[in-house]
Amino acid sequence: MANTFGRLFRVTTWGESHGGGVGVVVDGCPPRLDLTEEDIQPDLDRRRPAQSKIVSSRKESDRVQILSGTFEGKTLGTPISMWVRNEDARPEAYSEMATKFRPSHADYTYQAKFGIRNWQGGGRTSARETIGRVAAGAIAKKILRERNGVEVLAYVQQVQRIVASVDSETVKLKDVEANIVRCPDPVAADKMIRLIERARKAGDTVGGIVVGVARGAPTGWGEPVFDRLEADLAKAMLSLPASKGFDIGSGFDGILLTGTQHNDPFRSKGGKVYTPTNRSGGIQGGISNGQTIYFRVAFKPVATVMIEQETVDVNFKNTILKARGRHDPCVLPRAVPMVEAMTALVLVDHALRHRAQCE
Repeated sequence: MANTFGRLFRVTTWGESHGGGVGVVVDGCPPRLDLTEEDIQPDLDRRRPAQSKIVSSRKESDRVQILSGTFEGKTLGTPISMWVRNEDARPEAYSEMATKFRPSHADYTYQAKFGIRNWQGGGRTSARETIGRVAAGAIAKKILRERNGVEVLAYVQQVQRIVASVDSETVKLKDVEANIVRCPDPVAADKMIRLIERARKAGDTVGGIVVGVARGAPTGWGEPVFDRLEADLAKAMLSLPASKGFDIGSGFDGILLTGTQHNDPFRSKGGKVYTPTNRSGGIQGGISNGQTIYFRVAFKPVATVMIEQETVDVNFKNTILKARGRHDPCVLPRAVPMVEAMTALVLVDHALRHRAQCE
């Protein structure tokens, strides 16, 4: 089940970048949830290409259609199938990649593993696969928001060496959406946009960091040992295209502190336990502790660049490739809704597991 994610709230994505369309099947969604395409579309609009000058120019409306699992605007408790038609596929732009492997892309590894690959836009390895994740994540976010009071959002913290100053405890969605790079720090955002534009004009790409935030998660979500909440979040984030690193709370910066400095002391107020600091990132022992969950995801520069590079062909002969087509100079602005989606999918799955075991 390599294309399925989750235990009780299960998501299976399908489709290729330049095929007829892409979609998702969601199994395990509770019944009687109000749900229409209008609940899904806003997040797909945030993910779609051609939304600004710093993302891919591929022109897709990405209009979602719910095919099953709802009746009269409510979920039935049966599998929900959704799909989005591919409208602006141009496979001819990838003809050279039929015989040449793009450096640092999945072309060679897919060919080596399966002995066959869809070279048109990367096929299944394309970020277009994430449409299904974002559509499913929109449902998960609605469940978390309406039934658990949990807010999930993400934002761009860093592009290359430009770092924003943002408080994860107070940042709001409207601040994230205030500019095309989805960075709530307007000064840093302007610098990021200029940097991405320079990379695009040079035919190159840049990477950076997206911060994921979940506020309002209660104490108790997550499982001991192998299914720790942060372990499932890490798997979810590292399954995203171009992701290369994950840390939570203090993360790698925590190694600079002593145990005394790093520990989050417990306090009690009104019969509720809390921690004045949150270096744990809202998770201790693999289980949520009631504080804000926050983590970082590092995304590499997009592998497809418009500059000649050394590579090999399908006959393992050394050659040169200069890619064509429409590609993101930086994945971060469109990765924000992807990080939100995967966060919500992990949390809603653990919410259902906790309810089944402990309530």
